[in-house]
Amino acid sequence: MAIRLINRLFNPRASVPSVRSYTTAPTGRPVVRKTPFKATAARASTTVGRGNPSTVNTLPTTADEVDIPAEQYNIPAESVPSSSVLRSSTTGPSQPTQASPASPVEFSDSAAIGGSPNDPSHPDWSRSYFGLSTQPFPKEAADVLMTPLDPQDVEIKPDGLVYLPEIKYRRVLNKAFGPGGWGLAPRSETNVGPRVVSREYALVCLGRLVGIARGEQEYFDPNGIPTATEACKSNALMRCCKDLGVASELWDPRFIREFKAKYCVEVFAEDTRTKKKKKLWRRKDQPPFEYPYKET
Repeated sequence: MAIRLINRLFNPRASVPSVRSYTTAPTGRPVVRKTPFKATAARASTTVGRGNPSTVNTLPTTADEVDIPAEQYNIPAESVPSSSVLRSSTTGPSQPTQASPASPVEFSDSAAIGGSPNDPSHPDWSRSYFGLSTQPFPKEAADVLMTPLDPQDVEIKPDGLVYLPEIKYRRVLNKAFGPGGWGLAPRSETNVGPRVVSREYALVCLGRLVGIARGEQEYFDPNGIPTATEACKSNALMRCCKDLGVASELWDPRFIREFKAKYCVEVFAEDTRTKKKKKLWRRKDQPPFEYPYKET
């Protein structure tokens, strides 16, 4: 021991033994040393086309799937009927259903609100032809419809087109069938083109289909589409009335020529804005053209 002390005093660079710390494990619990786990990689096969024998190379398919009825899962049936069910239900003796204002019925599903092409009591006028040519109307109504046209009711446009105002068609129908005894039923959606609005209508009188026609009307501004839609309906009414004989003279070329020669005149008129002249038609009992035209 004395020699070691002398060596430490006179030789400070002497190696000093390292100090080691020891941890004492709690009594009763064995010490377990954790070693890292090394996964063994699968050995690749050198056989062509075999691949790794432990790997599944095929994709899943639906060939082995089995359809299980919904009853086994206790799934309740659909509570909202489709439009096809509504159509089939209206053909029976059940009461017609009413459309909810919150959920409007599409035009193609108009049968769902009580109409049916096979039920005379509730015909679907968007498709039905119920009552067409079954029997003539009473003589009193036929006489009103076939009344000769009064030349004083006929008008002419500046381009020479002879016409009867649409309100007079309605007066004839009201006189023949009574207010509420006739109506126009749409047969298609409203077709809005770049410049023309058109829609197909059916004229129904006393619960019977009388005629079908497509009305049309031009418009020059998108804000005028609602007005053009209403004019389209009136145009379809005038065309449908041909089948009832109302104002049928307007479709007779001989009547048109005689009416123009007797009641109308063609004059030269100058557009005061562009100074261009052209021929325009008007009735003889009408005053001369006003601004922007001036008769010359």
